[in-house]
Amino acid sequence: MEHFRVRVGFIGSGDGSRPHYASFTPLIPKDIDVVFKGLNLYRDSLYEIADKKDVIVRAIQLFVAECHLDGVMVTGAPTEVLNTGLLDDLRTSLGVPVTTALNACIAALRTFSATHVLLMTPFEERLNALIRQHLNSAGVTALAPRPFDHVSSATKLSPDEVFELTRSAVHDVGNVDAIYFQGAVLDPLKVVNKIEEELGMPVVASNPAMLWYLLSRLGLTYGIAGYGKLLEQWLPLVDDAS
Repeated sequence: MEHFRVRVGFIGSGDGSRPHYASFTPLIPKDIDVVFKGLNLYRDSLYEIADKKDVIVRAIQLFVAECHLDGVMVTGAPTEVLNTGLLDDLRTSLGVPVTTALNACIAALRTFSATHVLLMTPFEERLNALIRQHLNSAGVTALAPRPFDHVSSATKLSPDEVFELTRSAVHDVGNVDAIYFQGAVLDPLKVVNKIEEELGMPVVASNPAMLWYLLSRLGLTYGIAGYGKLLEQWLPLVDDAS
């Protein structure tokens, strides 16, 4: 029987079989058990997630109890920006360490002392504006020059196209401290190292950042090569207020 050090939940607001989960699973250390769950809170539009904080918190409470989880990752910046106070309510209600994508990425950006960043998302401008507002309240200025008309457009990009899109966006915004990918359907994981090496700045991507943050909060450290400095060097949390 395989022995796991901890069991953690990876919870999204959509269904539980999103294609980008497959790109995330190779990052997971062999001794960590990750249980995936979709809350099925939207079908046609991400804005269907809005004002469902109580539903989300209750569903995650039940999931933690049923699966005996040691910690929780809640994916999706839209879930948080469309449900004000979600992270605080989860922290109060769950009794285990929890992070959202935005919380983990802000912590990672602080680790890199990055306060002026390029924000790469698969979202349209309205959602990007809400994310930028959230980041600004945490002391991070984010520039997002390349919104998408629809999330599905981002899923069609190859890793090389993601790299070229990023390089072009860096040219558009000028000097920034880091590149922040929020929204895993715009998947940078196969080119994170290439971006860092060729564009000369750290990359923070939401799924790896959540893994790094939550396992760090559980007192665990690793060195996961191939997905950027944050995971390879397993940089320590800085000024974590949780």
